[in-house]
Amino acid sequence: MTTIRLATPADVPALARLAETTFVQAFVEGHAIAYPPDDLAAFLTASYAPEKVAGWIADPRGHVIVAEDAQGALIGYAQSGDNELPYGDAKPGDGELKRLYVRREHQGDGVGRALLERSLAWLGDRMILIGVWSENYGAQRLYARYGFEKVGEYHFMVGLFADAEFILRRGLAA
Repeated sequence: MTTIRLATPADVPALARLAETTFVQAFVEGHAIAYPPDDLAAFLTASYAPEKVAGWIADPRGHVIVAEDAQGALIGYAQSGDNELPYGDAKPGDGELKRLYVRREHQGDGVGRALLERSLAWLGDRMILIGVWSENYGAQRLYARYGFEKVGEYHFMVGLFADAEFILRRGLAA
């Protein structure tokens, strides 16, 4: 049985390891494009260091939830907050689903969908943006089922390497 709950400071070490592992599973393992090793190492350290993850949890304007299996091991997480994506029609107060990752061996089990639904409920009735890798077709299909549509593109930098990303939007740009 999977449990979805708010992340706590006690989760920081396990969540930092999970964040790094799931990023590597999603973007490195089995893909034709390889990040330069130094760029990847620097990105992982800067993005998923325990103090960085602790900041996500402590942010009063943010929301971090985790999925854990029956043994209490973290298998997925989602981070939401104020929008920071480079979308020209964004306004203060718009939301962003910043990260949603599930360990590869638990994908297809409904964990990602459960994390997404809880995150969307927290983000509420406002414009919500998501940045998604242009080659992550499964995530794009999932987000489309929840009413997201492509409204832009940008580059997500891993060191000097630029990944092509799509910006997806749900809600009106008013």
